[in-house]
Amino acid sequence: MRLAFPPFDGQGLNPLLQDAGLAFHPPFLYFGYVGLSMSFSFAVAALLEGKVDAAWARWVRPWTLAAWVSLTLGIALGSWWAYYELGWGGWWFWDPVENSSFMPWLIATALLHSAIVVEKRESLKTWTILLAILAFSFSLIGTFIVRSGVLTSVHAFANDPERGMFILVILAITIGGSLTLFALRAGAMQSKGPFSTVSRESGLVLNNVLLIVATLVVFVGTVWPLFSELLFGRKLSVGAPFFDMAFTPFMLVIVVVLPIGAVLPWKRAKLGGRSVKPLWGVLALSVALGSLVLVVQTGTRMMAPIGLALAFWLVVGALADLALRARFGSVPFGEALRRLANLPRADFGKALAHGGLGIIIFGIASVTAWEAEDIRVANIGDSFEISGPVTTYQIRFDEVKQVQGPNYRSTMGVFSVLVDGEVISTLTPEKRFYPVSGTPTTEAAMDIGITRDVYVVVGDAQDSGGYAVRTYIKPFVNWIWGGSIIMSIGGLLSLSDRRYRVAAGAKRRRRKMVPAE
Repeated sequence: MRLAFPPFDGQGLNPLLQDAGLAFHPPFLYFGYVGLSMSFSFAVAALLEGKVDAAWARWVRPWTLAAWVSLTLGIALGSWWAYYELGWGGWWFWDPVENSSFMPWLIATALLHSAIVVEKRESLKTWTILLAILAFSFSLIGTFIVRSGVLTSVHAFANDPERGMFILVILAITIGGSLTLFALRAGAMQSKGPFSTVSRESGLVLNNVLLIVATLVVFVGTVWPLFSELLFGRKLSVGAPFFDMAFTPFMLVIVVVLPIGAVLPWKRAKLGGRSVKPLWGVLALSVALGSLVLVVQTGTRMMAPIGLALAFWLVVGALADLALRARFGSVPFGEALRRLANLPRADFGKALAHGGLGIIIFGIASVTAWEAEDIRVANIGDSFEISGPVTTYQIRFDEVKQVQGPNYRSTMGVFSVLVDGEVISTLTPEKRFYPVSGTPTTEAAMDIGITRDVYVVVGDAQDSGGYAVRTYIKPFVNWIWGGSIIMSIGGLLSLSDRRYRVAAGAKRRRRKMVPAE
């Protein structure tokens, strides 16, 4: 089509994407999807050859782990970008595009744990191959959701129904072909290592089942509006309340059983055995911490005490796992330290990943339970108070500036944040307008801290005078992204473990040659 008045420099990049965070968020996700294609390739090769063994698992795990780390970083960066760039103060919306990256992450997590069983015990072979197929398949499904235009999303910047048809054909060939091959050849994969109901294998199986069911919940909630319109002619929207209610219980069970499953012996174990005993003290402390928070906090919100108890359970449980492996309390302290230093890097990586998950849960529980919000029309010179869990903040509206940016015009508010009459920060939120594309954006301003964020957004001028102002106190919200970084560091530390390099043997000490006398 020919435009009557073509822009001299074109319409430019979407203003929401003119951000440094968007230079890293998509590539990390892309690396994750491509990494899962490697796991998929290994699975198809195993089906064609009819052989899966420990060596196969050692080849699959590094690729899956690298993809998992990339997806973790990509999802975290996207969440952080949405938090500070979109101006609504949320860190997760259960948007179809968010879900399309989250589902492969969940399956990749299950695949990582399942591949451990194949490597150590040569069990769960067909299940692990199926997970490898599903992980990449859901990456392709996410591509179809994002770029075909079949579902409405705030992230869908390049909808193209014609391209969606090509993606659908690729989906049919890849997923249909691999699942057909799986149906024909899966019977050739025979598992060898039997295990009892209470064992580390059983714990990993439970972990896998819960992760896959959680993935199916997210998938159904994501595509149900599409099927509802096709089958019943009704337009429906599935929002955060459904996902929170349907998804959260499965994750709670995973968090509860995770520290126990990590310390159970292979093949056969007892819940009252020596390996599990230290965790009972951790469990008692976790329940006590949750009870303390429930008593101290105002109101009857259960999210905070449950979340904090589970976070403590995960973090201290991960430390207890390391202590058990180093045999603290069973051998002299110096010997235990020596054992700890000699543990494989994958053990420290696992502890960091599990502990990082605990920190994420702590951040989610804190910001969900204790967030404070104030929405008002404020005039220049007005002051108002907003109370966090511990501190009361006074927000003073000082002035409004008109700012000319490189490719936008901005209405900038200047706000002072005071505690006990002392200014601790000056915030400058903006309402920008990009003339070329005719697009307005909201730029939030934040006073970022370890224990809370003060988050201020200025809106449009009101006909009655003043400006719309939204203020939030978000306790421990940055712990969500800090925990994600810790999880990723744990994955990278595990990836550096020598055992992940299949051809690398154990280090051999050089023998000293003593000359004969």
